[in-house]
Amino acid sequence: MKLSFRWYGEDDPVSLSEIRQIPGVKTIVSACYDVPPGQPWKRERVAEIRGKAEKNGLSFEVAEGLPVHEDIKLGDRERDTYIQYYIENLRLLAGLGIKVVCYNFMPVFGWLRTDLDFRLPDGSHTLAFDLKKLEGMNPQEEELRLPGWSHSSRKEERKELILRYQELGEQGLRENLRYFLEAVVPKAEEFGIQMAIHPDDPPISVFGLPRVVSTEEDLEKITAMAESPANGITLCTGSLGSIASNDVVRIAGRFAAKGKIPFVHARNVLRGEDGKFAETGHQTQEGSLNMADILYALKKNGFDGYIRPDHGRMIWEETGRPGYGLFDRALGAAYLNGLWEALGKEMHA
Repeated sequence: MKLSFRWYGEDDPVSLSEIRQIPGVKTIVSACYDVPPGQPWKRERVAEIRGKAEKNGLSFEVAEGLPVHEDIKLGDRERDTYIQYYIENLRLLAGLGIKVVCYNFMPVFGWLRTDLDFRLPDGSHTLAFDLKKLEGMNPQEEELRLPGWSHSSRKEERKELILRYQELGEQGLRENLRYFLEAVVPKAEEFGIQMAIHPDDPPISVFGLPRVVSTEEDLEKITAMAESPANGITLCTGSLGSIASNDVVRIAGRFAAKGKIPFVHARNVLRGEDGKFAETGHQTQEGSLNMADILYALKKNGFDGYIRPDHGRMIWEETGRPGYGLFDRALGAAYLNGLWEALGKEMHA
């Protein structure tokens, strides 16, 4: 297990010098966040991120944030051009030491919450989701400013985009994902990069948009679309675990045994009624997921990839990027490290 930590670059309130002091963290997860989706990354920019990490005793081996252009997801006539850009970006990343690329195939937005500052009983603040609150909104008519929503498009553009995805449907989106994987995965394997698709977040249909990375069955279909060790998943425990029908322990064991989990986002969520959930501290006792059982399933089935504490509460009066403060994620890293070591000792006793 390789413990990692996400870093958003120079404008991240959390510095690399702070990250290097978290016990066990050896590598950062980052990207060229200022490059628009579908556009080529520059070698100098990626090398700069790697160089800054190395100056702080860290490596840069996981890229999270290499977006798939909407034309690819929709199957538009320019998709082959954008796929070639994507392949060239993979070639560039591989040449600079990147081992894993985390990406998603979610229409329009990458993730969605209805509250960035939900107050938990202990006084900390966290990310939360309320399906009923979301159902009362109309993204085709309102100027939404929801967490996770792309603010780069105007209301009129969003309306057309949403209608097109609704017409495309799940089968159409799934076929476009297959097309993308059949083109990209062989090249990723050639370059020595593992692709790791991120589950839908949350894994339910919102605003009538299709979702194809939400269940164990979805993940099975995706990993079979392009038979290759380079075609894997990001096991995001909080995304999958936000609905009770997803058995995250079983999913972890099943896909780890197949060598299909190069990357794990470890976080806990507390599920409520009517589609509500709030992100909590990483400990099993804090939420609805048994983190010890999840890590046991991974370890038992040979997982040796990258893992990062995913999303943290804002604690001890910290302010910063919601979900990406230093303190609670550092606690999460220590917790994951401790669990992993203890599980190793137990399994070899």
